[in-house]
Amino acid sequence: MSRQHTNNPRPAPTPVGGPRALATRAGILALWLVVAVVLLAAVAIRVDLAAQGVMAGSAVALMLLMRSFGYVRRLRVFFLLISSFLLLRYLWWRTFNTLAYDGLADFIFMAMLYVAEVYGIAVALLSFFVNIHPLKRDPVPLDLRPGKLPTVDVLIPTYNEPTELLEITLRAALDMRYPQASHVRVYLLDDGGTLQKRTQASPAKAAEAQQRHIDLQALARRHGARYLTRDRNLNAKAGNVNEALSHCVGDLVLILDADHVPTVDFLEKTVGFFQQDEKLYLVQTPHFFINPDPVEKNLDMFGRMPPENEMFYAVIQRGLDFWDGAYFCGSAAVIRRAHLDEVGGIGGVSITEDAETAMKLHAKGYRSAYLNEPLISGLQPETFSSFIVQRLRWAQGMVQLFLLRNVFTMKGLSIAQKLCYFSNTFYWFFSYARVMLLLAPMAYLVLDLRFYNASIAEFFVYGLPAMTGAILTSDYLFGRYRWTLISELYEMLQSLFSLQAILMVIKNPRAPSFNVTPKGEHLEHDTVSQLAGPFYFVYAMVVLTMVVGLFKLLHANEHQDVIISALCWDLLNLVILNACIGVLYERKQRRASPRVPVDLNAEVAVQSERDAGVTVQLDPQQSAEADRILDDPLPCRIVDISSGGAQLQFAIELAGQVNLDMNRLRVYNRALEHDSLIPITVRSSFTSPDKRRFLVGVQFTDRSVTGLSETVALASGDSTRWSEYRARRNQRLGIFGGIVLLVRLGTVHVSAQYYLFCKGMMSYLHRRLVAPVLATRLVASLPYRLKRFYRYLIN
Repeated sequence: MSRQHTNNPRPAPTPVGGPRALATRAGILALWLVVAVVLLAAVAIRVDLAAQGVMAGSAVALMLLMRSFGYVRRLRVFFLLISSFLLLRYLWWRTFNTLAYDGLADFIFMAMLYVAEVYGIAVALLSFFVNIHPLKRDPVPLDLRPGKLPTVDVLIPTYNEPTELLEITLRAALDMRYPQASHVRVYLLDDGGTLQKRTQASPAKAAEAQQRHIDLQALARRHGARYLTRDRNLNAKAGNVNEALSHCVGDLVLILDADHVPTVDFLEKTVGFFQQDEKLYLVQTPHFFINPDPVEKNLDMFGRMPPENEMFYAVIQRGLDFWDGAYFCGSAAVIRRAHLDEVGGIGGVSITEDAETAMKLHAKGYRSAYLNEPLISGLQPETFSSFIVQRLRWAQGMVQLFLLRNVFTMKGLSIAQKLCYFSNTFYWFFSYARVMLLLAPMAYLVLDLRFYNASIAEFFVYGLPAMTGAILTSDYLFGRYRWTLISELYEMLQSLFSLQAILMVIKNPRAPSFNVTPKGEHLEHDTVSQLAGPFYFVYAMVVLTMVVGLFKLLHANEHQDVIISALCWDLLNLVILNACIGVLYERKQRRASPRVPVDLNAEVAVQSERDAGVTVQLDPQQSAEADRILDDPLPCRIVDISSGGAQLQFAIELAGQVNLDMNRLRVYNRALEHDSLIPITVRSSFTSPDKRRFLVGVQFTDRSVTGLSETVALASGDSTRWSEYRARRNQRLGIFGGIVLLVRLGTVHVSAQYYLFCKGMMSYLHRRLVAPVLATRLVASLPYRLKRFYRYLIN
């Protein structure tokens, strides 16, 4: 039972989106509209080049001074308006001063690049609007007055995830604290064992589905959950959840992905919002991941730079929340059942059923809330190919919403909500802009297309200040959660694949199907990704473009400044592509469940015979009993942990006392607020390279229901640990620091790829050319060698 629970009456609650919040939003929106009119008037003012240089330079200098002296926080709106002015001023000049017809091919590419630039400016301005005042919420305590506590149905949809992974999530869901345990029901929704799957034409696949059906039924029965499946696999995850809703009667619904392990206090921190506001339909929490995505893993940056999703969950969702636009992300969210029923359950028009559902509920006038606390720990795609599968689904689904659900004609949404949803969906066209920015230097240096009718001086007083202002603003808004150029890296990695996928959606918006993101993948060896081919081709084209550009620069009598600018542009693309090439070299991944760094005091020992084999729970006052069970305990620290095992660290002077027959670990379980005595088996031991520590890898051996409750809570049940871990990963690096980091990462990793390529080529040439020649010479000289050997024998 949580210590925050109280039976004392509380004052009348204030709705999550009450009058004060609405008035604040309306006031800021009105301020934006007034200033927008002033900006539009100032944007169109015609001045000469020198005056524009002074005006733009002063604006950038003012932004730098505001950042240097710490005035941005107090003058946040003004800071964003300056950056918006620079962008709009550039767009005005670009539209009315640089577009001209110089030939059909030039005009077509000029129009395509102009559209990409307009897209980028629109996305930036929408981002400024969305993030004008990110909202910070604190958990709302539960109201325990009679009749106030809602019932909760926990739904865990699954398709093809391993049983071992599901068991961890299921056990954690069943162990969530709630004042009345009977008010929580946990359902395992099996879409991999449906009747359709069990009776399919392929005998092998049908048998596999039947076995999964049996295994998951047994799993649910063993842990005390409820198993549900259906006849046919219709509408993917949305259909699975909607089918389950017909069997559920709870007031609230908590949806958890199969790999999203909840902390013990998830319900304690989220359900209170619904007691406070009857119009609230959603409480969304961040998707917090404990394993690296392919970029972090392959560049060896996991834990040393902010995760890719943090910009959205740490800033953008809070910004959306201010405008009452925080939306459902498919998992780690609680939804009010009555409101969900009003819109027919989870949406199924698009393959991003979560955002679609949120849009419909917001249009009904219901409110949402975003709690920025990590209350689940999930798994990201382990390989680059599975990463692309996931991102293509997101891109296609959001473009589907953009095409099929026109937010500007949807009744019930406020102007701010319409802009928020438009921003959410419009962003996913980034692949077009990214590819155009990749092709532009090639179009000029190789094809000699003229698509930017401006001098370098004009670009320096219009374009460069706008770029500088946008970079300064982005670093201010997101610098702690997304370092400079890292967004460009992630977008470049996706663009070569998502552009084609988006074009398919534009051609037929209802064509995309839901593809499940693979989980639990393993790589036994380092290898080049199977999707690397397009990047190698583009990389070669960029290098060739630079060679052509350098040749033109050495032989040009005019336009040298433009050639240098195009070469710098190409060099920036090459820097990003270098890092992409490093990501495409996949590092091996053998561990089934990722270990999370921790720092916990513990003790190990050989347990007494009568206490062998099971996990023991002890309150802090029962230390004497613990000492009886542990014979001669040895102090250590747990330095990393998962639900299946841990790594223990001993002082080097204790290495001689470490008994590899140790089979019991004693540690304080902060999530459960008592000591846990956990059976272990030693798997490995070694001395650290610095000779200061002795490390022992252990496996947790008690897989009983009680044992799993202890180990899962120890590894994944403490939300405070996730908050601390998240804060350590989210550190500001600065603009130049981000640029230097990407250059260094790209140089190091692309050099390694060059080495491997040259090594492989030399091996190939040796096998194909050198070895046959040597073999031919050996055969040709064989008679002579035999003759010499014969003479040696007879003499």
